[in-house]
Parts: sequence; C-alpha cells; structure tokens
Amino acid sequence: MKLLFKLKKLKNNSGFKKYFTNTSWVLGERIIRMTTLLFITIYIARYLGPNNFGLLSYTVSFVALFSAISHFGLDEILVRELVKTPQNRDTLLGTVFCLKIFGTLVMGLCIALVLLFTKSENHISFMVSIIALGFLFQTTNVIDFFFQAQVKSKYTVRAQFVQLVLTSILKIFLVWNKASLIWFAIALMLDQMITAILFLLVYNFKINKFPFFSFTWKKAKVLMRDAWPLIFSGMVVSIYMKIDQVMLKDILNNRAVGVYASAVKLCEAWYFVPTIITASLFPAIISARKKSTSIYQSRLQKLYDLMVWGSVLVALPTSIVAEWLIIFLYGYEFSQAAEVLRIYIWAGIFVSIGIASSKSLIAEKLEKYSLYRTILGAITNIGLNFWLIPIYGVKGAAYATLITQLIASFLILGFFKKTRNNFWIAANSLNPLSAFKRILK
Repeated sequence: MKLLFKLKKLKNNSGFKKYFTNTSWVLGERIIRMTTLLFITIYIARYLGPNNFGLLSYTVSFVALFSAISHFGLDEILVRELVKTPQNRDTLLGTVFCLKIFGTLVMGLCIALVLLFTKSENHISFMVSIIALGFLFQTTNVIDFFFQAQVKSKYTVRAQFVQLVLTSILKIFLVWNKASLIWFAIALMLDQMITAILFLLVYNFKINKFPFFSFTWKKAKVLMRDAWPLIFSGMVVSIYMKIDQVMLKDILNNRAVGVYASAVKLCEAWYFVPTIITASLFPAIISARKKSTSIYQSRLQKLYDLMVWGSVLVALPTSIVAEWLIIFLYGYEFSQAAEVLRIYIWAGIFVSIGIASSKSLIAEKLEKYSLYRTILGAITNIGLNFWLIPIYGVKGAAYATLITQLIASFLILGFFKKTRNNFWIAANSLNPLSAFKRILK
C-alpha cells in the first residue's frame, strides 16, 4: 500500500510529470532514430558495396577526428548557464553560436592542412569537405540545448523527426536512382542543414527571432575559461572512437573499412540502452550514497550486474548467429564482417562498465580519472591498431577495440586507490557465480 501511495503521489507531482514527459520525448526519438538510421545504413551499404561504403565511412570518421574543435566543449556549459541565468538567454545563445562558427572554421582549417600534407586523392578531399560543411549548420544545435534547459525537448524532437523522415526518403531515392558516391556525402551534409532550418523555424515560432548577433567578448571569455578542458577531452574521445577506421584505410584499403564499419554499426546500435538505463537508475544510487555507504555499494553492485550480464545477453546470441546476420542484412559481399562482429560485440561489456563507472566517478567527484582513462584508451587504441591490423587485418582492429575497452573501461580502475572500489565491484560482476547468486536473491 505504501508503494502504491508513493507512486500515486509521484504521478501527481507536476515536476515529475514535466521531467518524465521530456525524457519520454527524447528517449522515443532516440529509439526511432537509431533504428531508422541502422536500416538506412544497411540499405546504403548493400547498394554501395564494401569498397564504396568503406570510403564513405572513412570520410565520416576522418572528419569526426576533428569534430570536438567545432563545438569547443560548450554544449554542457551552455545548458548549465541557461538554467542558472535564463535572463541572459539571448547573450548566451548568440555568443555560443558565434564561438561554434569560429570553432567550425578552425576545424575546417585543421582538416585542410592535414589533407594538404597527406596528399589525399581529390575525390576524398571533396567528400571530406562536404561532410565537414555540415558542421557549420550544426552550430544551430544551441537551440536544442536551450529547449533542454527549459525541459521542453519535445519541440526539437519533432523537428529532428521531420528531418529524419525527409533525409531517409532522400537516401532511399538515391539508392533507387543508382546515385554516385558523392551524393551520399551530400545527403549527410543535408542531414545537418535541414535540422538547422527546422531548429530556427521552431525557435522563431515558439520564442523569438534567433539572436545571431548577440555576441559579447566578456561572456565568450567566461565560457571559454570553463570549456577549454572539455575541448581537449572531446578531442581525445574523438580519436579514441574513430581512429580505427581511419587507420584501416591507411594500412589496408577502402574495402577493409567497409567490412569493418558494417559490423561496428550493428554493435554500436544498442549502446544507447546502457546509457539510458544508467541515467535512469543513477539518481537512486546517488541518493543512497547520502544515506548509507552500504546501501550505495549494494545498489552500485546491482547496476554493474545489470550492465555486464545485459551485455552478455546481447553478445552471446550475436556471436552465434553472426555469419547469418551479416549475410542476411548486408549480403555475401560483406561476409568477412561476421568475424569482426563476433569479436567487437564483446567490447559492449566493457563499454557498459565504462558508462556505469563514469557516472560513479562523477558522483564521487573523481571526474579527472575519466580523463586519464580516455587518454590511455586513445594511446592504447592507436598502438594496438598499428600492431594488430598488419597481422590480422580487419579482425586486428576489432581485437584492438576489445582490448582497449578492457584496459580503459575496466582495468585502469584498479590502478588508482580512489577508483579501486569501482574496480572490485565491476570485477565482482564479471564473476558469474557471485553475480548469479545476487540475481537469484
């Protein structure tokens, strides 16, 4: 009866309704977007074949290496400042928008210099330029962060859904009409352009004209002072996540990237699930920490159990049906991707541990250790790719990712005294006997 009373009281709470509705809009859009994009990507990959799909994936990954420069680490800071000082809305939005424009131009300059010194082929440079241009339109995502701060994400979610429908139809049309590869790079740029137009229309309709020119140097200096560590962290994360596909192209060929990317798309399609689960459960875990260390430890252990064994439930059947799944979705041309899928899917266990432990480190005010392990992960991933790709080919890149996640998301927690508690809790979850005893209880 007490539980029913609490649930009824929570349901009638206006604040709870506001946040629950907002989260539902975001979650619903994320699930629809991930599912739609996965199947559109598979459809495009089947049409392009491993070689051209690999080239497209390479150009996207190459631009992604520099993407952290474009947003200058300002996204989370903008939301924080909009919540703290809503009266400064126009100044904040205008200043961050202009800083992002500048950041995108710097990103473009960095890309141009790298392409110049690496002497890339003209068609690759052209595709990279088109995809990078999309980041100029992405500067309007400050509008999305404004509505997040207002807990009114439904407006931007609707805009993103319209964009998803329009660009998905465009990509299907391109396949039907046997378009050349360059058109798919243009379609990726149009994703950002259409989103920008829709965001501006939503802001103009719901709030006012967007404050493009409300820039102040004083506000810019304050924001950049807080943001510079996040720029460095974001660049490391970008390298950590995308360097494997860039190195595959440079060490092997486009086909290798296409085969590898097709498996990676399937593996990463479900990564938003542990992120959402952790975000949903962590307020209760933080609350427990204020009350009792033992309750906090117990709830944290349950979270790790859920992360680890939920990942195993995804990885095990995927490994068994990997060959059938790849051939069914992509076709026989991508059959080599089955071996990549069997290896890469197990990295999800350590990715999930990393997601859970990141939240725990924030709760315990140990954020700097998240940066340490990200740097270690980037260095390890580059080194392992250099070593393993020439020996094992595309499987080498998958092994590199698996070992990197094992080290950077799990083993590094045991290196430092302050994070060792998380290491032992995670290790306890990886022990099937102790984990199943807790689950059965």
